[in-house]
Amino acid sequence: METDKVREALTIYRKKFEELNVPKRRFPRNELPKSDNDFLAHCHGMLDEMEVFIQEGRMEKVFRWLGFIQGCLWRIGVYTVEEMKNHNRP
Repeated sequence: METDKVREALTIYRKKFEELNVPKRRFPRNELPKSDNDFLAHCHGMLDEMEVFIQEGRMEKVFRWLGFIQGCLWRIGVYTVEEMKNHNRP
């Protein structure tokens, strides 16, 4: 997956979080999320950090985080696996 395609996927997810009025939130590592909104807020907050990782060339970390976000979006029912597969296609 090329850098531009990763940024395109991040833009899709950022717009979706904004459309759903999901705030950005850093979730404490020693707590479990209590709601779907907790999952989404944490994922929304991850997007800005991912942009920094892209600039630093830390693509393996970007791909792990992208997979985490996509897993959360699927689990909550925001996107199907097929839709997200299309987000990743060249």
